[in-house]
Amino acid sequence: MQNHGAEAKPGRLPSLTGMRFIAAFVVFGFHISSAGLWPYLDIGFRQGATGVSFFFILSGFVLTWSARPGTGAPAVWRRRAAKIFPNHVATWLFVLVAAAAVSPATALVNLSLIQAWFPAESVYFSLNTPAWSLSCEMAFYLAFPLLIKWQMRSPWLIASATAIAIMAVPAIALTMPGPIEYWFVFVFPPVRALEFVLGMAMARVVQQGKWIGLGLWPASALFVAAYVGSGYLPASFPYVAGTVVPLALLIPAAAVADLTGRPSPWRSKPMVWLGTVSFAFYMVHQIVIRVSEKLLDVHAFPLVAALGMFVVSMLGAWLLYRLVEVPAERFLKGAPRPALVTPASARTAPPADRRAA
Repeated sequence: MQNHGAEAKPGRLPSLTGMRFIAAFVVFGFHISSAGLWPYLDIGFRQGATGVSFFFILSGFVLTWSARPGTGAPAVWRRRAAKIFPNHVATWLFVLVAAAAVSPATALVNLSLIQAWFPAESVYFSLNTPAWSLSCEMAFYLAFPLLIKWQMRSPWLIASATAIAIMAVPAIALTMPGPIEYWFVFVFPPVRALEFVLGMAMARVVQQGKWIGLGLWPASALFVAAYVGSGYLPASFPYVAGTVVPLALLIPAAAVADLTGRPSPWRSKPMVWLGTVSFAFYMVHQIVIRVSEKLLDVHAFPLVAALGMFVVSMLGAWLLYRLVEVPAERFLKGAPRPALVTPASARTAPPADRRAA
């Protein structure tokens, strides 16, 4: 195994920021494809829901990487809530006022980010659909202060056991009714928490100098092969199980590339900027798609419509980021603290499902 000194020291990881936008973009492409706008998009975006796994693993990796001894649970929860709630509340309110026809109870469940715990699509995909993944993230954040107390003296053992458990989930779910199977495999927070723990373990691998030396390009090629191939797996295996191992290798490979100064296309200034607004992009893109479908004949010129939706989503993301995310996060977090990673890379925008992420 590769050893970067005795232990790899914390540092800036801009490649993880840039990669976040790619994950959010494949979710966007997945939803465009699911809307039937342009059949050719299915070739590249059939497995776009994999963006969810990337964000969940990344969350565990980044939170572990930037964790500081002595930081209390309330401080962790306040910072994470300050990150995700402003954009969530803004988009929740917009959808509620503009178009939602849901019961007050469902609206409150969605606002409180507990919707992923309910095995009903009308609940976990209610209002701004991508918020279901924030419901999972909130569960991860609440558990993180307890999980981080694990010393993880054998992070590879924990990572291996967690990956095996993730790949076993679809097999366990085969006995469940279809809608429950989908919810259990793709939405249920305790199941998705396995990816978060896997990300934590991989961060420990890098921190402890136990990385296997897999380079960014081989790791990327491995992931692309799994991304394409997983679409041909049976039952619920394509959702998470088919790509989780390559993703768990890709994220630390990118982190090590940054730590060692090796080439990475993801840490360029344009990619880092795109990654910085990726959470806002994730939160607005489904709204743009739905509004466009209602107001326009998007199927008349599908390619033009898809490009237009992307441009409008990026504009909406920039506005949401500048007008809501940044000022609200600054206010809610209080005094800034020195960062062990770039501010953008410390953000964890989740993201996708068959129809919605």
